[in-house]
Amino acid sequence: MRAPDWLTARPVAHRGLHDRSRGIIENMPGAAQAAVSGNFAIECDIQLSSDGEAMVHHDDALGRLAEGSEALLELTAAQLRAVAFKETAERMMSLGDLCALVGGRVPLIIEVKSHFDGDRKLVARMAQVLATYGGPAAGMSFDPDQVMALQALMPQLPRGIVAQREYTAADWPEATPTQRRGMLNLRHAFSTRPHFVSYRVDDLPGPAPWIARNIFGCALLTWTVRTPEQRERTARHADQMTFEGFRP
Repeated sequence: MRAPDWLTARPVAHRGLHDRSRGIIENMPGAAQAAVSGNFAIECDIQLSSDGEAMVHHDDALGRLAEGSEALLELTAAQLRAVAFKETAERMMSLGDLCALVGGRVPLIIEVKSHFDGDRKLVARMAQVLATYGGPAAGMSFDPDQVMALQALMPQLPRGIVAQREYTAADWPEATPTQRRGMLNLRHAFSTRPHFVSYRVDDLPGPAPWIARNIFGCALLTWTVRTPEQRERTARHADQMTFEGFRP
């Protein structure tokens, strides 16, 4: 299965169309609604709660945007929904909440966050939620094992790998050296069999994303485009951009 045309038909709002200066915070309902209003696809992140719910949040611990310091894995979905955020009165959503809000009006591109521990419960919960969702959606992860879980549990869902040129121990402390080596140069592609690649824009051009796009026919998205130079680089080397900080 090739990536569907809707995946690259419009720019992708990174964590929704957020704007902290206007009180619209990433991965929150307002950011999702703003993206829908602008007719942009929505990139979002999901994390697992202690009771197995898929919660829409980038960081694996509270503190940067919200009050507290606990790991999301230590709190139930009900507790996470009650967490106060520093710059908004809105509250954290579950993936089901996000699907209900969007209602299929724009595509959802869902990044499965991983601790590189082989736990597939988050993908399993994602599969349960998307089984009753009729809108366009795709899944992706940096972790090849999670992409293989997407393949096993949702074989008809467009799936992608999020990637970059290198993976250091400082930036990827939860991944073992073997896992980091396995992520290099998309060498896992014959196992993960992605329909698309979401690649770090400043690492383009490069042989691995070029081969994925031009030899194997994978759609190529970039992350995260914030400047005119990065936008121009996307136009030269990729099919669509994941953007933030401006309105295309």
